Amino acid sequence: MKSITIEGQLRTETGKKATRQLRSQGLVPGVIYGGTEEVSFSAPLLAFKPIVYTSAFQLAEIKVGGKTYKCILKDLQLDKVTDQLAHCDFLELVADKAVIATIPVKFTGTSQGVKDGGRLITKVKALKVKSLPQHLKENIEVDITNLELNGNIRVEDVNEPDYEILNSPRIPIASVVMTRQLKQEEAAAPAAGKAPAAKAPAAAAAKAPAAKK
Repeated sequence: MKSITIEGQLRTETGKKATRQLRSQGLVPGVIYGGTEEVSFSAPLLAFKPIVYTSAFQLAEIKVGGKTYKCILKDLQLDKVTDQLAHCDFLELVADKAVIATIPVKFTGTSQGVKDGGRLITKVKALKVKSLPQHLKENIEVDITNLELNGNIRVEDVNEPDYEILNSPRIPIASVVMTRQLKQEEAAAPAAGKAPAAKAPAAAAAKAPAAKK
């Protein structure tokens, strides 16, 4: 699993004034919690970009105060005016302590429903899971090969024995729907198969010779 390294320095002062001073120097304040101690630190803005500005799930090794903390990103704050990163929260990973993480879903295979002319709709991009740190990985693979036309794959169909999936089990995460062209073809098929209509009785009567009085 991919990991990035952030090198920072301990923060001894907190509060709005100290935070503003850090940001004026191009530094971003952060905090590490979940372990034996809570660590307040700061690091250059560029050091956070690989883990903040991505949809990938990654680990962070934060080196600060002569120690290295293995973490996952839990929360971040952006400046309301500039939209620039203002603060980061990291959760330290402890070997025997379960954590909650949001892991992207990766769909594999080609759906049978797509082969039959349908269109794949992905409805959930990531799943919220509870797991021990050693089981964390970059993504959760979901095989859609057997997904048929008008079918769904739901959260309850995901097979991940090392994870407790916290999303509602009945939520669809992918489905295959009929395209407009396929609907038109299905509607046209019955009409094409109908037998020619019989002549109307009135028309037949009009062609018959008139009876003699």
